Amino acid sequence: MTDLNELLKHTSRSLYLSARLLPTDVRDTFCIAYLLCRYADSIADTSLISSDKRLHWIHKFPNMILHPNAKDQELLLQEISGSSANIYEEKLLHNFNLCLDAFNRLTTFQKETIIEVVHAVCDGMRLDLEVFPDENSAQVRALNDTKELEHYCHLMGGAPGVFWSKLILSHVHVDLPEEEFLSLGKDIGDAEQIVNILRDLPRDLRIGRCYFPDDELKKYDLSAQDLLDPANSARFEPIKQKWIAWGRNKLQSAKKYFSAIPKTQPAHRAAVAWPVLWAGDTLNKISQEPNLLDPARRVKIPRSRIYATMLLTPPVLLCNSLFNYGLEKKLSAKKDL
Repeated sequence: MTDLNELLKHTSRSLYLSARLLPTDVRDTFCIAYLLCRYADSIADTSLISSDKRLHWIHKFPNMILHPNAKDQELLLQEISGSSANIYEEKLLHNFNLCLDAFNRLTTFQKETIIEVVHAVCDGMRLDLEVFPDENSAQVRALNDTKELEHYCHLMGGAPGVFWSKLILSHVHVDLPEEEFLSLGKDIGDAEQIVNILRDLPRDLRIGRCYFPDDELKKYDLSAQDLLDPANSARFEPIKQKWIAWGRNKLQSAKKYFSAIPKTQPAHRAAVAWPVLWAGDTLNKISQEPNLLDPARRVKIPRSRIYATMLLTPPVLLCNSLFNYGLEKKLSAKKDL
């Protein structure tokens, strides 16, 4: 029988590793929020229905959580079933009611916090569908300017970072004012999202999406269409390095954020430390990749690095300065991993 933990495990490698450490109520809330956002992502990304139809369902999706309608659910499933080659993502599509049942068992605060992040992520998906051309059009479009990219990072990364921070605050007394802790969480989420955008650049370009601003591309005599040619990787390098620096700067917030979580809460500290350290590793890999535009050279940190980080966790959880040192070493690294 499918359960939420099984779906999370097989739809997110690194998030599952972090989430399984958490106390049950925190883990369940986190898991439900992630799976609902992943469900919305399946709607936004499917090629089985038109962009207009996807926009229709994405607009309705938060309300489908709050006010379930069996007819809508059945129609949506008919339209998007079969859209994923991942059997567990496909299982998720057939287990919307499992997510809803779990959602309805949560407290009012937990529900409100989940709906808030689902709304933000759906806003980001609407931006994708409204701004970029159809995946099969053979056209590529860029965002207009820096402000648009930063806004997108906030919707898809910063808002989940705030959601995660609110969950921590609901269970742990942190040594920071709430507003500051949430702001730091947003920064970390922003950084995680720019990592995703940089890492997935070749794939996104081939479905018409260039998140890097048109005004920046023009400074280097580039267009979004030019980025389809891996030979332009060197010309794209200054833009790549600018956004790597932006991500690294945002990740600096993790030092204060991590230190604010009491050492008596090792599970929460580990669940924060691992994704941050892995993001630092991934930024280094991206920085050192000379042909980022080449779809054959997908950037991915090895499993050995993931497990090494986990093995070295115990002393890090007991020493803020050791975490800060490890993170700073990754953020300032100049050599290949």
